[in-house]
Amino acid sequence: MKDIRICFVGDSYVQGTGDPDCLGWAGRLCVQARHAGHHVTGYNLGVRRETSRDIAQRWLSECERRLPATTENYVVFSFGANDASMENGAPRVAETETLANLRAMLDDAMARYRTLVVGPPAVPDDGMNDRLANLSTRMGEVAALKDVPYFALFPLVVNDARWMEELRANDGAHPRAAGYARIADWIGASPAWWFKPR
Repeated sequence: MKDIRICFVGDSYVQGTGDPDCLGWAGRLCVQARHAGHHVTGYNLGVRRETSRDIAQRWLSECERRLPATTENYVVFSFGANDASMENGAPRVAETETLANLRAMLDDAMARYRTLVVGPPAVPDDGMNDRLANLSTRMGEVAALKDVPYFALFPLVVNDARWMEELRANDGAHPRAAGYARIADWIGASPAWWFKPR
C-alpha cells in the first residue's frame, strides 16, 4: 500500500479554528480519502493569525521533516485572510507581497511535491471582502501561471447566508463543524483534489 503524506500549510482556516470536532476541512479531507481507500497521513500545519510572510519562512523546513523522498508527497497551501486584515490602517501584508510570497512558495513546492492552493474564504465584513475578492482572483492567476490547481473558496461563500450566519454565531471569522464539513466536501468533489473513491 502506498505511503501517502499530505501537509496542509496555512492559517487558522487550515488549522480548523472554531471546529468543536478539531478536524477542520483538512482533517475531514483526510478522513474522506481514507474512506475512499487511500492510505493517507495528513499533517495540519495551520497556525492562527499567520500571514503569507510567516508561512513563507517556515513551510519548507516543516514539510521536509514530514515528507521524505521515500513517500508519495503532497502539499496544500491556504492563506490570505490574515494578509488582507487591517492593522494600523493598512493590510497586514500588501497584496503585491502576498502574491510574491505565493509565487516563491509554489516555485519551491512544485520542484518537490504535488501541490494545490486553496483560496481564502469570505467573512461578514464588506471592506474585508473587497480585499479578499481581489486577492482570491489574483492568487488564482498566480497558480494558473505556475500550472498549479487552485480552488477558489471565496466565490462559494461570499453570498452564502448559511456560511455568514455560522461565522456570526461563532467568532465572526471562523465557521464551526458544519462550515468546515462543507469546505471539505467542496474541495473533495473538485477535480483539483487527488483522492477520489477507487
